[in-house]
Amino acid sequence: MDKNLNYSRRQVLGGMTIGGLALFTAPGLLAELLEVTPAQAEGPFYPNKLPLDTDNDLLILNDKLTAAVGKVTHLHGKVTDVKGNPLRNALVEIWQVDNNGAYLHTGDPRHEKLDKNFQGYGRFSTNMKGEYYFRTIKPVSYPGRTPHIHVMVSYKGKKVLTTQLYVNGEESNKRDGLLRRAGDKQNLLLVDFLPLKNSKAGELTAEFNIILGVTPEDPH
Repeated sequence: MDKNLNYSRRQVLGGMTIGGLALFTAPGLLAELLEVTPAQAEGPFYPNKLPLDTDNDLLILNDKLTAAVGKVTHLHGKVTDVKGNPLRNALVEIWQVDNNGAYLHTGDPRHEKLDKNFQGYGRFSTNMKGEYYFRTIKPVSYPGRTPHIHVMVSYKGKKVLTTQLYVNGEESNKRDGLLRRAGDKQNLLLVDFLPLKNSKAGELTAEFNIILGVTPEDPH
């Protein structure tokens, strides 16, 4: 991993918090609990053949020098239980279209337009604080869908959540059928893509905190 990526990762993760997460109080409970991140459809384009490179930097494939096209985005967040306890060693997977609106999956009708420099898929295991991090691009729309990133989380060897995150403020969000199905939980899937502080290249940062309805591992 190059020095710039290391710096960007520290810069982004250093400011991560779980502030802004929606809270609710369940009857009979003494403490406030975080709302579980709503599930969403996996969709048909989870990679049918994983790339040789499956790390958390989707912009650089293997040893290539040419980066993928798109608005560089540092996607990060925490994976916790409903009490806010961090879940370490949770496997977070993401996949998305490239800047041309094409998935890595060979069955995508737009596959021939695929940016050969975009990894299209990545995975990352959370650290002791439940943090994860990806370097990717801001998602773009394609016919029938508003910009989104697919997310899958596995914990203790089991897939526990499949969902999608969306770009807050996109006009096409209002017409996206899958997002609309989330009803009053839509706000839990909407993410602000904001300018990364001190970035001279116009990079973005996006924070998506994931709340799972699972029992955390024994800290002992």
